[in-house]
Amino acid sequence: MARDYDSQLLESVSVRRRRLRDALLFGAGRARRTADERLGKVFAGIAIAAVLCAGCVGWSFIQNMLEKQKDEQRKQQQKQEKLVGHEALERTWQATWQATRQATGHIGQYGTNNPPSASTSR
Repeated sequence: MARDYDSQLLESVSVRRRRLRDALLFGAGRARRTADERLGKVFAGIAIAAVLCAGCVGWSFIQNMLEKQKDEQRKQQQKQEKLVGHEALERTWQATWQATRQATGHIGQYGTNNPPSASTSR
């Protein structure tokens, strides 16, 4: 019987300490504070989700801008390659023209061996 009394006393002391600790930490209105805490956690979760969404949108915008810049650079490079290819073709054509004129001994329309330029119309 003495043993039951001791265990009841120890249990009641631990319950009392837990209640005092909870009263100190949470105050007298524990039930009201838990609802406020939950509401605060909900708002914090919404704020974190909004920040993550904004980060995703920002990342997508940056990726899109970088891809547009790469496309523009590719287009510029292709345009330059076309121009370089056209100039090389024109130089080859002029060299062939001059070689043919010299081989045949034929003098051009204006008394020279120069081929007509691309800007001159016939």
